[in-house]
Order: sequence, then structure tokens, then C-alpha cells
Amino acid sequence: MKYLKNFWRYRQLLLELVKKGIKLKYRRSYLGIIWSLLEPVLTTMVLTVVFGTLFGHDEPEFPMYILTGRLLYSFFSQGTKAALKSIRSNAGMIKKVYVPKYLYPLSDVLFNFVIFLLSLIVLVVLGLVLRVWPRPSWLLLVFPLILLFFMTYGVGMILATVAVFFRDMEYLWTVLLMIIMYTCAIFYYPTRLLKSGYAWVLTLNPLYGIIVNARHLIFSEAFEWDRMAYAVIFTVCVLVIGHLAFFRNQDKFILHI
Repeated sequence: MKYLKNFWRYRQLLLELVKKGIKLKYRRSYLGIIWSLLEPVLTTMVLTVVFGTLFGHDEPEFPMYILTGRLLYSFFSQGTKAALKSIRSNAGMIKKVYVPKYLYPLSDVLFNFVIFLLSLIVLVVLGLVLRVWPRPSWLLLVFPLILLFFMTYGVGMILATVAVFFRDMEYLWTVLLMIIMYTCAIFYYPTRLLKSGYAWVLTLNPLYGIIVNARHLIFSEAFEWDRMAYAVIFTVCVLVIGHLAFFRNQDKFILHI
């Protein structure tokens, strides 16, 4: 209750931090927030041409397949990278006034989530163009998206804590994100790995479980409960570990930022 009351007390500050994050992200950009819609479209076009030709994917829904994975992974990537830098980038404010420090990684994940939700407009439009019509199963997308938010926040809390004491974490996480991206099956079908015997790699990535089930809901395919359960367990673990590590070390942050 103490933390909930504290959170409610600073809710307006959290809102302002989210607004600030959105403004800073598109500062000095002529198109501004329109880039959140344009960037995934351009990326999907490139990936469709390159990997559609390379792997022989001529299915009409392949661009939709790519865009779904690209949007979900992009939020996880941008959200965790922003949270990782959140404490050090707000060092000036932390040294001057008291603010619950967890608001910084939370606000960075939140403003990226807002941008991510706006970018889903592109997914709906592309579905209409490719005649992948909205279905009742699309309403259930809220569950993997909420799970994705909490997974990103939990991982972000861990990264924000580690990055204060270990500055090289920023560069290491960039490399790890590349590995995560390739094990999310964003631009290829997992059946290719089944034939090669490396499909077990995907089972280690909890983010893949969210992406694959989001695709199943979009294309009205069978839900993979085992992958979703693994993603839920992983999310709970990173949330607990992230909060414990953050709150136990937050008083030491000021000595290292």
C-alpha cells in the first residue's frame, strides 16, 4: 500500500515524463510522430522484398507476418534501451529533487508503449490492403500486448540497475538485442528451423512466444498455450528480480551517476 500511495501521489509527474519522452524522441524531426507510422512501413517493405525473395515467401500475407513481429520486437528493443539509460540520463534531476526513481524507467517504457500503440494503426491498414480482415480474435491481442509491456518493464528495471554500476551494459545489450531479434522469427517462418534441427533456439526466447501468439490471433490460428505460459513465467520473474534489484540499490545510484 505504501508504494501504491506513493505511485498515486506522483501520477502527474509520471504523465509529464511520458509527454517529455515523446517530445524529445521526435525533437527537430520534420515529420514528428508520423515517423512511428512511416518507419515500420518502410522497414516492412525492405524486409518483404529481401527475405521474400531470399526465402521464396510469396504468400500474400507475408508482409503482415513481418510487420507484426517487427512492431512487437521494436517496442521491446526501444523500451528496454530507453529504460537502461533512464537513471543516468536523469542524473541532474535525481541529484536536485526527490522523485521515486522507478518513475524514470517506467515513464521511458510507457512513452514507447504509447508510440507502439499508435503504430498498430499501420498493422490494421495493411491488413485491409492484404484482405486480412479484422476478426473477433483481434480483440484478444490486448493480452499479449499487456504481457509484452510488463516484460519490457521488468527487463528494463534490471538493465537500469545494472547500467548505473556497469556502463558497458549499454553496448552489451545492443549485441544481445541482435541475438533476440534473430530468435524472434521476424522475417522467416519457424518451419525452416524445424527442418534444420535448430527450432529449440526459439523456445528459449520468451519474446518469441508473445510474437507467435499475436500472429496466431491475427490469422485466427491455434493459440500456443505452452509458449504463452513460458512468457508469463519469465515476465513474473523479471518483474520480481527487477524490482528487488532496483529498490535495494537505488540509494547507491547517486554515488555512481
